[in-house]
Amino acid sequence: MAYRNKTYVAFASEDIRSYYLMKAWRENEHIEFDFFDAHDINTALDTSQPETIRRRLGERLSNTKQTVVLLSGTTKPKAGRSSSFLYYEIEAIKRRNLPVVFVNLDQARTVQSAKIPTTLADHYSMNVSFQPAIIKYALDDYVESFNKNLVAASPLTGPYQYKAHVYTDLGL
Repeated sequence: MAYRNKTYVAFASEDIRSYYLMKAWRENEHIEFDFFDAHDINTALDTSQPETIRRRLGERLSNTKQTVVLLSGTTKPKAGRSSSFLYYEIEAIKRRNLPVVFVNLDQARTVQSAKIPTTLADHYSMNVSFQPAIIKYALDDYVESFNKNLVAASPLTGPYQYKAHVYTDLGL
């Protein structure tokens, strides 16, 4: 199952509370949600120099099999600024051709192209709402599909979303 692979969660610093909530879901015995968090590898302190932080982010991404990108109104603009760490993360995800699950923090179940970082706009990706069941499903289902797509004669490109019945089947 994909959730056993290391998962890198990229987000704008303004959205750190959502990342912490995902970590809390993991610890809650009443929520079936788990991921092997790549952020636990080579911790970089906020007081570290930018080059040290970038190096540590690179090490984490090198050990990653899949990514989650938290989408909000600040994601795309911040990912477009070369001075931000999110810019570096998004560029590294693209270079490594990692599977990306975009998670809409506003609970939208559709592709929100206006929030997707330009670098990943044509990247085969999946968009889901910020709910543990659908994120877990995407980490299992879409990531496997992404890996099969790499060897397909006509590979898929761009962002996708699940049909409404997938959410219904998950009880959402």
